[in-house]
Amino acid sequence: MNKDIDIIIYGATGFTGQLCVKYFQSLETTVKWAIAGRNIEKLSKVAADNHTTVEILAADADDEIALDKLTSRAKVILSTAGPFHRYGSKLVASCIKNNSHYVDITGENFWVKGLIEKHHEEASSKGIRIIPSCGFDSIPSDLGSYFAAKSIGKPIKRIESFHSFEGGASGGTLETMFSMSELDLGDDLTDPFLLNAKDSYSETQKQLSSDKVGIAKKNEISAWAGPFIMATANTRVVRRTESLLALRQESYGSDFTYQEYAFHSNWLSAFKSLIFTGLSVLVLLSPLKKLVKPFLPKPGEGPSEKVQQNGWFDCKYIVETEDGSKQIFNMNGKGDPGYKVTSKLVSECALCLIENEDTLPGGNEYGGLLTSASGLGDPLIARLKNAGISFQGPL
Repeated sequence: MNKDIDIIIYGATGFTGQLCVKYFQSLETTVKWAIAGRNIEKLSKVAADNHTTVEILAADADDEIALDKLTSRAKVILSTAGPFHRYGSKLVASCIKNNSHYVDITGENFWVKGLIEKHHEEASSKGIRIIPSCGFDSIPSDLGSYFAAKSIGKPIKRIESFHSFEGGASGGTLETMFSMSELDLGDDLTDPFLLNAKDSYSETQKQLSSDKVGIAKKNEISAWAGPFIMATANTRVVRRTESLLALRQESYGSDFTYQEYAFHSNWLSAFKSLIFTGLSVLVLLSPLKKLVKPFLPKPGEGPSEKVQQNGWFDCKYIVETEDGSKQIFNMNGKGDPGYKVTSKLVSECALCLIENEDTLPGGNEYGGLLTSASGLGDPLIARLKNAGISFQGPL
């Protein structure tokens, strides 16, 4: 099939989608890209605001014929159109039908689980890389752990990551959180191996992988660990990476386990975080959310340019090898992590699939429902370093 567009940014009128357009427009690249979404008028305004003359394409998320027209032309679809359980399923199916790679910024693991069940085998047989969670959910967790494990070069027993950041919230992300709270997700919220095949983990790994909700002192990094609200999404992605790498005989280590936390400089900060996290979950799971929602940003709204510029993220990793030694690694970057950094991360993932296609992990025929580490790996780390994201260690 003759593809005449390298990358289509789908959902380009949303807050993060517009940041992706701005990012692409800032690059000196020969990659041919276009923008797409539901509303031609809004898309035209985005193009005009960013002084770009790229092609504009219309396709509703429920219009399979229109989506097929996109995916029949694009080598890669970059989607920022969430909530993904509402707007992403038919687009992914169209990508696999028409042999297009795919990246997005979802943190909706219950939806990704459904994609794995429906599409992993076909995408794998066709060599199509479907890679969800390519934003702040879950690249620092996933790719940072991969970098640390591969840097050591010895079998890894356990990785713990500790996250700190500063930034704002967008209406789109909040809408996703509220929409998820209205679903009956049951065990999908609590299963630590939600994205893994049933035979891909041991009883030991299961026992050591339950979600953590307390606070603890971490002497190795002179900090306190507290609950991290994104851990339930990120940990599942890292564990899927390990299972996929194991199938390529590249396992981190036998009975490898992963956990993640928020980083705090003192006990009081960690305790406050514990209370705030508990209250946030309470609001999401109770009628209180209807009282809170009107005061929060609406879809399409997000943090100011100043907040985006002044934001940052930092992730520390304690890596314990099977021989008992421990080493510290770090990944960090400037810019609001949920939006400015996320748009950079997912854009570089899409570009990696085009510009680094001959050096991608697994070889040219590798595909399936993958992760950033298993599907993009070292080429993506190199790209992100060039784009200003720091990977350091052992420290």
